Parts: sequence; structure tokens; C-alpha cells
Amino acid sequence: MQKIDYKKELKHLYKPSAKKAEIIEVPAMNFLMIDGKGDPNTAPAFAEAIEALYAVSYTLKFQVKKGSIGIDYGVMPLEALWWTEDMATFSEEDKDAWSWTVMIMQPELITGAMVEEAIAQVREKKNPVALPLVRFEEFAEGTAAQILHVGPFSEEGPTIARLHVFIEESGYRREGKHHEIYLSDIRRAAPQKWKTIVRQPVS
Repeated sequence: MQKIDYKKELKHLYKPSAKKAEIIEVPAMNFLMIDGKGDPNTAPAFAEAIEALYAVSYTLKFQVKKGSIGIDYGVMPLEALWWTEDMATFSEEDKDAWSWTVMIMQPELITGAMVEEAIAQVREKKNPVALPLVRFEEFAEGTAAQILHVGPFSEEGPTIARLHVFIEESGYRREGKHHEIYLSDIRRAAPQKWKTIVRQPVS
């Protein structure tokens, strides 16, 4: 059976340096997505969205592994886009005003029909609350700056500031939504070891 590590194959997107920011080109990729609003620490919808995305993602993984395709791959990490209507007012102090899209990248071999089948299977077995909100969509981010943050989410501020300075000094300007990719299992790893990619689209 063929095994594929998509994080390794897409190393330039999923293994950035913590020491220095970089400009990258992010190709169009397919994701399972759910939209929501509110403080991720307190809004039940955020946890419900994550539960549904992982349930469908793991169902797809086992479909591919056990079916005629016969490929074993690791489910990709959780990602989130964060924004407010006016990004100039986007603040850590007012998370209730945040809108978000949580998402998990899917390999090219995953089709819309496979997603529909996986959703039907999840509905039969677990039927998580947010399952009806799951959509399968292409997302093309284009040119972006990114850096790795190591530590708790509450200490991301200086890392984000470094990224913004790098963007300005590189002759770019920020555009679009703040993007984070969560590489660590926060249920198992100590907060000081959490790894989060901080990404910002630029033009």
C-alpha cells in the first residue's frame, strides 16, 4: 500500500521557519470548510465545527485506504481563517466580533462524490451537530507571508507583529484574512510546544 505524507510533500506550505518569515505562493487546494462567528474559546459552534470536519476527514481517509485506491495518508492539520468586517479593527480584545472559517485540506484524489458519501456515513454513525454546515470547496490564497509560532495562542501577538513588519519591509501590503494552521494536538502537547503557522495573504 502506498503511503503519502502530504505535509512533507507540501513542505514549503506546512513546515515554515520560526526564525524568519517568508513569502510563498499558495496554490489552489480543496478543503472541507465550515463558517461561523464568535469567540473560539467560548462559542460552542467552533468546537462543533471542528468535530464535524475531523469526522468527515477521517472517514474520507479510511475510504481511500480501504477502497480501490488503496492509499494511506495522514489527515491534514486544522486551519482557520479569521476576520472582522473592518480588518483595521481586528483585535485580540474583542473575539466575540470575529468571523471564522475552519477547514481541513483534502488531497487532490478526493472528489465531491466521495465527500457526499463520507458525510452520509458520518450522519449514520455520529451525526455531529455541525455536519449540515460542511462544504467542499477550492480555496486559492495566492501570494502570502508566513512564519511559525511556537507557544500558546495567547502569546502569538509578537509573532504576528514580526510578520506584519516583514510584509511592509518586503514591499508588500496585507490583504484578505488572517490565516492560522494548527500543527500540534493541543490535547497532548504542552502549550509552550504548540506549533502554529501564522499566514497572511499579501499583494
